[in-house]
Amino acid sequence: RLRREAAHTVIREGRAATQMPAFGESLSTAEIEALTDYIYTPLAQLPEWGLEAIRASRISHVGDAALANEPRYDADPLNLFLVVELGDHHATVLDGDSFTPLDRFPTPFAVHGGPKYSPDGRFVYLASRDGWIRKYDMYNLKIVADVRAGINTRNVAISDDGRYLMVGNYLPHNVVILDARDVTPLQLIPTRNDHGTSSRVSAVYTAPPRGSFIVALKDLAEVWEIPYRKDATALPVYRGPMHDYRADSGEESLQDTRRFPLRRIKLDDYLDDFFFDRDYRHLIGASRNGKGQVIHLTTGQRIAGLELNGMPHLGSGITWEYQGRQVLATPNLKEGTVTIIDMQSWQTIKTLKTLGPGFFMRSHDNSRYAWVDVFFGKERDAVHIIDKDKLAIVKTLRPAPGKTSAHVEFTRDGSHALLSIWDMDGALIVYDANTLQEVKRLPMKKPSGKYNVWNKTRYEGGTSH
Repeated sequence: RLRREAAHTVIREGRAATQMPAFGESLSTAEIEALTDYIYTPLAQLPEWGLEAIRASRISHVGDAALANEPRYDADPLNLFLVVELGDHHATVLDGDSFTPLDRFPTPFAVHGGPKYSPDGRFVYLASRDGWIRKYDMYNLKIVADVRAGINTRNVAISDDGRYLMVGNYLPHNVVILDARDVTPLQLIPTRNDHGTSSRVSAVYTAPPRGSFIVALKDLAEVWEIPYRKDATALPVYRGPMHDYRADSGEESLQDTRRFPLRRIKLDDYLDDFFFDRDYRHLIGASRNGKGQVIHLTTGQRIAGLELNGMPHLGSGITWEYQGRQVLATPNLKEGTVTIIDMQSWQTIKTLKTLGPGFFMRSHDNSRYAWVDVFFGKERDAVHIIDKDKLAIVKTLRPAPGKTSAHVEFTRDGSHALLSIWDMDGALIVYDANTLQEVKRLPMKKPSGKYNVWNKTRYEGGTSH
């Protein structure tokens, strides 16, 4: 979506809230221009990765007969964590009661987008940047299967009945639906608009009450909804053959995509980041320029705009009840702020000043506190504690001075909070979520996200979904 001049500027000056550095001091103007020319030269042929290639890539690591149907340990299987260690591309299975590791296994290269659990918590699926999906058995602590669903992948989502996986890809421009039982491909849907223009997929999500997947598109002003249950309530009133349907407003359309129908909701602007309310009635989205809007998913209509400056990170937003109403809080990737929004009026009720731009925000329904990091700022070793009743920062921790503190996740009951130190000589730090005192510190290789089975499968309000 960038024009050449803008791309030239990004190469020279870097790009806010990304890992793109500035090359202005190491590349000459002519070299930057040559690089821009190269980037904007169309490929003679776009790389392809179709259903046959996906099917042929599948690797089975263990037969189903060899897997026990009960956990092989005494720990609570619903209070386990999967901790992604980016430093050496591994993941640790952690007991959320004793905070001791049960297993550590290799992941595909550069896991991204957050692992997804089956509804019972037995299986977890990880997606890597280079398209591999790994299925791991949390009961038997074994890798089950791998499949390559794309060339450049954003993330994976799982249906709330545990039957299907959806993989969103940057390359090729498509979403791929897999059978969750054996990770074999069922369907590939190219992400194109009515005029044939294709788009990268920003992310895919599951909307359990609607029985559908939601697809966020990077290069089209559209959001897609793909139902996976026959009783799904996601679609508007049916008025004829699916491939002939057009809504009266002209704002959305359905087209026949065999097993999984497709609903396309057309928007006024691109949306780069998303959040959903707890009932999945509303989609809250924002573009990189901070323009926010609220879309009613059933009607496909924009019902409100949002006051959001900078670059809000709605994908890390959380909700809680404040004075009898639900509020949404989001950190900001460009500004040192946390914005708190009333989810009835959609008005900003408070903006908290932080020490710098933040990436992750977390809480738990049983905790009075919300945690937010300062991931992109000079104060990246700090993490703020917000009192949810006072809407105020009440404490700032510095768990490892000089090292990045990020991504808090709570135990099943909300009694403890786990925080990552993003460093090759990093650590996972366990805090008492009430006293805010450190309980335990486990050395790890650049730990990033940690994902509690209960919170993720029960859609706990204090974590991302």
